[in-house]
Amino acid sequence: MPDVRLASPQGKWILLTTVLGSSMALLDSTVVNVALPRIGRDLDADLAALQWTVNAYLLTLAGLILLGGSLGDHYGRRKVFVVGVVWFAVASLLCGLAPNTGVLIAARALQGVGGALLTPGSLALIQASFHPEDRGRAVGLWSGFGGMGAAVGPFLGGWLVDGPGWRWVFLLNVPLAVVCVPVALRHVPESDGRPVRPSATGSGTESGTGGAAGRPHGRFDVLGAFLGALALALVTYALIEARSGPVGVVTGAAVAGLVAGVAFVAVERRHPDPMLPLDIFASRQFTAVNLVTLCVYAAFGGFFFLSAVQLQVVAGWSALGAGTALLPTTVLMLLLSARSGELAEHIGPRIPLTVGPLLCAAGMLLMLRVGPGASYAADVLPAVLVLGFGMVALVAPLTATVLASVDVSRAGVASGVNNAAARAAGLVAVAALPLLTGMSSEAYRSATAFDEAFQRAMVLCAGVLVVGAVVAFTTVRRPAPDCRRPECRTHGSVLAPPLEGERTKGRLS
Repeated sequence: MPDVRLASPQGKWILLTTVLGSSMALLDSTVVNVALPRIGRDLDADLAALQWTVNAYLLTLAGLILLGGSLGDHYGRRKVFVVGVVWFAVASLLCGLAPNTGVLIAARALQGVGGALLTPGSLALIQASFHPEDRGRAVGLWSGFGGMGAAVGPFLGGWLVDGPGWRWVFLLNVPLAVVCVPVALRHVPESDGRPVRPSATGSGTESGTGGAAGRPHGRFDVLGAFLGALALALVTYALIEARSGPVGVVTGAAVAGLVAGVAFVAVERRHPDPMLPLDIFASRQFTAVNLVTLCVYAAFGGFFFLSAVQLQVVAGWSALGAGTALLPTTVLMLLLSARSGELAEHIGPRIPLTVGPLLCAAGMLLMLRVGPGASYAADVLPAVLVLGFGMVALVAPLTATVLASVDVSRAGVASGVNNAAARAAGLVAVAALPLLTGMSSEAYRSATAFDEAFQRAMVLCAGVLVVGAVVAFTTVRRPAPDCRRPECRTHGSVLAPPLEGERTKGRLS
């Protein structure tokens, strides 16, 4: 049994290490959007290159995050976490030194690989290290401090872009890693993976966040991870290049992406320890909540990708002003997400998961007022406040409903699937919205052209959110009273729901 106490020096070092590691990934997920216009000007990039700057990271992160959790369970959580931090820092250095968009995009894809290793690893280290009596508080502090990092991200990113330059958005990760890695190696105990234990049915075994319940952790599902990432990559390529790429190449990529997706499902059905156990979708509630997740996080991904550019290119704000303008959404989530979760426990998730997306849709429609010469108090603040309250209403209940919809022994993989689904939804939205709104490859250089496409994009995002609300209202039901409850009560990330680990009978494993 892990026995590190939170009040001990070692406990504080463990918390510092995990917060630093997770903050690296959270910072990058929030600051890069603010830097896009400056990156485009400095590297003479078209809109497609800016889309890939965002999506190359999301692609590898979404495709490999489930596999990353399994690697930690098998080879040791500290070891994989440290590898992820070092990998992320080296890729960040390459991003900061990139001489052109090709190198930047490739380095961003490498960043996503590092993020897939360190993101699940940071929470797993807390679960594997702290005494059961302190574990809940440690997770709460970890998620709270991580949320603060996400909140600081847009402000810090804007300041860096306007000051030292956009390259420091990436270079900042290097000193964080220099502090994080030695502390992890010196103060964080290694855990060699989950012990095999009886399954919930009383027969068989289970182990590992990435494995299916009821089976011992065996071969890694490398082929499944490859096919999943390949399918996402090909579909993303087809959507981004559809505006100006050769018709035959774009069509071939789209068809190949669909074929890779079908092959992925076939491999997952036959693999003895699949990365994505498809039988988890036998739960209608789990399937329904993931459909809601796809809708809301597709809208969020599109919104945060385009709005930071809208505020700079159309409204004429600085990068610092644009980053700070979006800060209230994260602050509201940090302050109110725990209370939102408590409210949902009393009234059930159906109302919050219906009202939340509708509020978010209203916030995005309010962004239609943001144009040339927009006022922060009159135009932007009302929109981001309504959007923030909508996110508060839905994020915590969404996570709780995901965990409650499956057996407690599968909570870890259910949370991982939900997190990956959210990131994949944002990936597709960033690729598809410019195509659907008629945005040209040079639109971000023209205030008029970008503003027209942005108006159409906000209407589309609002429509997707309304679809999510309808799905929630018609399918989500109150979970059983003895179901699994989330440990991450405080959450600040606006691009993905929180990750949760596995727990049985009050113990995480």
